Amino acid sequence: MSEAKAVLIEQFRAHLKDTGSPEVQIALLSERINYLTTHLKSHVKDHASRRGLIMMVNKRRRLLDYLNRRDPDRYREIVERLSLRK
Repeated sequence: MSEAKAVLIEQFRAHLKDTGSPEVQIALLSERINYLTTHLKSHVKDHASRRGLIMMVNKRRRLLDYLNRRDPDRYREIVERLSLRK
């Protein structure tokens, strides 16, 4: 596991062995989305990565919707911590 990924999991986990909670998944996806966004600014014709980016954004949106349905307080907290648009 990479150092940056371990740091993100450490920041957003709910308990000691938590690696799969919606907050952790959303944080990891957000990091990859930010990286791919900068990559696509310099590699405009990389359509395969653009497709992957769109799939990641949709998966993050679904996870955020799930979290909003299940626990709106946790949803608001993660949106604020990651400074995402609602």
